[in-house]
Formats: sequence, structure tokens, C-alpha cells
Amino acid sequence: GSGGHTTEMLKLLKPLDRDIFSPRVYFVAETDNFSVAKLKHFEQDRSDFLLYKVPRAREVGQSYLTSVFTLLKSMILILPMVYKQKVDLLLVNGPGTCVPICFWYMILQRMMVKIIYVESICRVKTLSSTCHILRRFVSATLVQWPELAEKYSGTVYIGKIL
Repeated sequence: GSGGHTTEMLKLLKPLDRDIFSPRVYFVAETDNFSVAKLKHFEQDRSDFLLYKVPRAREVGQSYLTSVFTLLKSMILILPMVYKQKVDLLLVNGPGTCVPICFWYMILQRMMVKIIYVESICRVKTLSSTCHILRRFVSATLVQWPELAEKYSGTVYIGKIL
């Protein structure tokens, strides 16, 4: 992709103490080389992180019918990656790629993992499909526009992170 979700994620991570939040595990769509480069630059002097390239659950513009098959493929290929990496906190921000990752962490860690979903700043009037899917299961759903928090119960307005 263009790295928009990655840019937002890095803005969220920048103020965190990476010595406390260590190791960090990143999941990036396998076709998103731009985001890989951004992450490596962000972590340039550190070695306490892992980067997994994962298949997309659905390509932009892909029909819902065919996305069933890419989602199943993604679920199968992501499982071993998630199984290897136990986490305390999963911070996700929008791309559909995070759905199978969240699903497997909820199953494998028996709902013990805290999952925080941060809706993209681009979502001004409605929640994304990914947010609609995950918001019933995550620990918190954070939005960057007060109108969204007013419109959708259970969301929390955090202000703009960009």
C-alpha cells in the first residue's frame, strides 16, 4: 500500500518507551514494501523487534465473493506466525490484514491478550469494515473524530494522532 496505516501506527508508537515495550512484533502485508522500509527506518538502531510479512486478507477493490478464499488463505498462513509470538498487547489500526491476526490471538491466547483498535483518521463519518468486524471483540475501539464517538457507542475519542 501507500503506507498510510503504517504512518499512523508509527505516530502512535513514537512516544512509547521501546525499552519497556519490547520486543515489538510487526505484521505487514507481504506486498507493502513501502511500509517495510518505514518500519525499518523507525527501528533503525534497534534489534528488539520482529517483522512478519503476511498475505492480505482482501485486496483493495476485490469482490466479497473471492475475498472469502483470500481470507482463508491468509488465516492458514498467518496461524504459525501468531502461534510463535505471544503478546500482551496488540495495537491495530485498520487494514483488513489485521482481522485474521486478531482472530488467532483471541483464540490462541484465550482472550487474555488486550487488543486496541485505532480507527484511521481517514474515517470521518463512518467506521471501516474492519472496525465493524473487530469492535465487538477488542478491548477498546479508539476513534480520531468526535462525531464517530458520538455516533457509535463503545468507541472512545482520542483526538487526532497525525
